[in-house]
Amino acid sequence: MMASIALLLLMAVSGRAITREIDVFQVMEMRSVIAFFMLLPLVYREGGIRGMGTRILRSHIGRNVAHYIGQFAWLMGLTMIPMAQVIAIEFTAPTWAAIMAAGFLGERLTWRKIVAILFGLVGVVLILRPGAAPLNPGHLIVLGAAFVFAISFITTKFLTRSDSATKIIFWMLIIQSVVGLVPALRVWTWPSAGLWPWIFLIAFTGTFAHYCMATALAHADATVAMPMDYLRVPLSALLGYLLYAEVVDGITALGAVLILAGNLFNLRRPNAGCIRATPP
Repeated sequence: MMASIALLLLMAVSGRAITREIDVFQVMEMRSVIAFFMLLPLVYREGGIRGMGTRILRSHIGRNVAHYIGQFAWLMGLTMIPMAQVIAIEFTAPTWAAIMAAGFLGERLTWRKIVAILFGLVGVVLILRPGAAPLNPGHLIVLGAAFVFAISFITTKFLTRSDSATKIIFWMLIIQSVVGLVPALRVWTWPSAGLWPWIFLIAFTGTFAHYCMATALAHADATVAMPMDYLRVPLSALLGYLLYAEVVDGITALGAVLILAGNLFNLRRPNAGCIRATPP
């Protein structure tokens, strides 16, 4: 889980470095194509390309179109607002997922889930502060990313019933490569030599952070592994300060604390120990 956290933070740093020179569409296409070849050793360990066959291709397509949109918005937001704010708003995705699960999957909204939703909504309001200052479009873009990520999470729940983590990531890279090809070609510029290490880094971190998280959940209860992911908020604030001189004010920090507190409170439900691993 610590490896997953480190890789996700490195993904954010590399994403910011790359988008200073090339368009987000191109970043996402290069990441998917390069990461596909990086994933091949795990693919061949599970039976090769033939072993990646799936009976729920439409669900994979729906999930990855949503995930592609969310990734695009997340990377765009990373170029517009401080890194800590991006990560904090990203953690509202479980809030939106809980609402969607109740509306579309018939899951019961327990009082713990309602408290988590309210904490998340108040936290977002504190970070955005509508009316108190000019609203940065980056906040709304990342909020939209979190909402679309929630759609991706809900769809993933169906995928994990029949497909492995490797298979889900395999189809993610293929589908997103196809979806993003035309937009990437329209804005394509050849990266400078100094940018290639960052490109390979975002391809590696963006793929294997998810694999590490899925593996961690296979070895430990979600109540042990998932709360560790919230370390990304203070660590991203520290990285933002050290690398980009970004300072997080007290109100934004309070909003982030409320979002994380709501998620942690919801995790402490009586049947939490029964949660099984679900790869992203």
